[in-house]
Amino acid sequence: MNSTQDLLEIATFGAGCFWCTEAVFQRLKGVEKVESGYAGGQTKNPTYREICTGTTGHAEVAQITFDPSVISYEELLYVFWRTHDPTTLNQQGADKGTQYRSVVFYHSPEQKQAAQKIKQETEAAKVWSKGIVTEISPMPTFYKAEDYHQNYYNQNSKQGYCVYVIDPKITKLYKEFSDKLKPEYSEKN
Repeated sequence: MNSTQDLLEIATFGAGCFWCTEAVFQRLKGVEKVESGYAGGQTKNPTYREICTGTTGHAEVAQITFDPSVISYEELLYVFWRTHDPTTLNQQGADKGTQYRSVVFYHSPEQKQAAQKIKQETEAAKVWSKGIVTEISPMPTFYKAEDYHQNYYNQNSKQGYCVYVIDPKITKLYKEFSDKLKPEYSEKN
């Protein structure tokens, strides 16, 4: 007999600062865990200080463990492409560098196909005025970020960066995806 854990899947997205990405996906029904980390570069076991140089090749990413019987990978992709700006190359707002690139790291051929399909649908829907530059690549090694980066927004929501950069993404999530929110997040907190 399969346990619930056996049925969980993983999605890995880079959408600028991982604090933002983590905060958005933590609020969705069916998401069991979100870990901030690094992926896509050549440096083994990178540190945040190394990532910030932009020379490691890694992107800041959120690794999302989810229950596909509650929220599908495709639904996660819709949220991904609508809660950050996927049209700016290596940049989200004032955060600039390859570490802030928009990227979907797929874990299976099915995820790759879904990412390509939802990206095309998003472009066709003219959600953004410019073309999407999101990279779609096979999942490399994931390196979990330092502990102080985990659950960052929930622990520091009054901090300046959180108020000015993350809050607008959370507001957009609440506006566009209120039906997908966990009960404890049904009202913005």
